[in-house]
Parts: sequence; structure tokens; C-alpha cells
Amino acid sequence: MSTHHTVAPAQPIKLHRVVISGHSHRVELFLSLLKLPFELIEIDLMAKGHKAPAFLAMNTFGQVPVIQDGEVTLADSNAILVYLAGRYAAGADHQWLPREPLAAANVQRWLSVAAGQLAFGPAAARVNQLFKRPENAEAVASAHALFEVMEQELARAPFLVGSAPTLADIANYSYVAHAPEGKVSLDPYPALRAWLARIEALPGFVPMVRTPVGLAA
Repeated sequence: MSTHHTVAPAQPIKLHRVVISGHSHRVELFLSLLKLPFELIEIDLMAKGHKAPAFLAMNTFGQVPVIQDGEVTLADSNAILVYLAGRYAAGADHQWLPREPLAAANVQRWLSVAAGQLAFGPAAARVNQLFKRPENAEAVASAHALFEVMEQELARAPFLVGSAPTLADIANYSYVAHAPEGKVSLDPYPALRAWLARIEALPGFVPMVRTPVGLAA
């Protein structure tokens, strides 16, 4: 696996995040896999730090994560992944974000899943448990529907887009791994669990903090 980066940042990349956010974790994970220097800056949700004027100046949507890389300020976790891959992990093979049209399209497909089915399925189910909201049976059902599709695809290939990890895997890992916190069991999905283990075995892997809620309580 290549982690070649074309140029190192002049100073550590600042990652404004919330520790329990899977969107934040996917960026932290990719920064770590690329062995890039970075600084974690925790945003206090309870104090509405994400709605403070200084934060809104970086992201008018008031959402984490946001990175500051020198003069670049960028929001949206998937957009950040694309930026980091292009800026620091191009290399000769373009492993993380392929240039070959079909492979690039397949990565984009899974980035769309991360912003769609993943967000409204396992991520939404987990949020309800984290913040003690009423259970959302639809989110749990959506999570299982997604995992059934992922199980079929991962039974045919070790990663979501072929034989090597890409941004597709990084964008989807965190909320899948923490789905039990939303009362979504991973027991029925052996290929999915094996995929999680392959990502966790990558050099530089960093876990997301586990919260004792749902099935993880």
C-alpha cells in the first residue's frame, strides 16, 4: 500500500472536530494513514461551539469537520478526503482516488453512499442513542438494508472498490464500525466484519472513541 505524498504541509493541518463524530473520524483516520502532521481541535457541541461566529466563518453550515491547511480552509468530510488525496497522496498509483474513469466513478459512488444511506441509516440510528432520543426504527432498518448490499459486494472483493483501500473505504468505515452503538448488530455480516478488520490492520490506523450506548452498552 502506498502512502506517498508529493509534499508535506509546512505546518500541521488543523482538524476542527467533535470526538464522537464519525464524519470527523474519517478525516482523522485518513490524515493518520497518510502520516501527515495534524493538530486536533475539539469543538464543544454542548456550548454550541459549532455555531460560534469564529466557527461559522470557517463553515457557514456550522458542521464539523473543518480543516485548516495553511491558507486553505475546507469543510465537509468527503470534500476534505478528496482534497487530502489530491494534495498529499497522489503518488504514481493514485490509490486512494484513482484517475482511471471507472475506478474513480466507483469511489464516487461510495462517497455518495456515505453522504446518503450511511448518514440516514447507521449514523442516524447512533445519534438517537448518543443523545437519548426516541429510537428510529426506520434508520435501523435502513442500516441493515445498506449492510446487506455491502455484505454482498465485500464477499467478492476485499475492499469496496477492488483489491486496495480507497477513499470509499475511509468514508464508510467509521459509522459501520460503530453501528452497534445505534442498536444495529454486525453479527449477520461476516464479510463486512472482515472488511472492518482489514481497515483496522492498515499502518497508521486510529480508532474512533467507543461510546457505551446501544448494543455497545
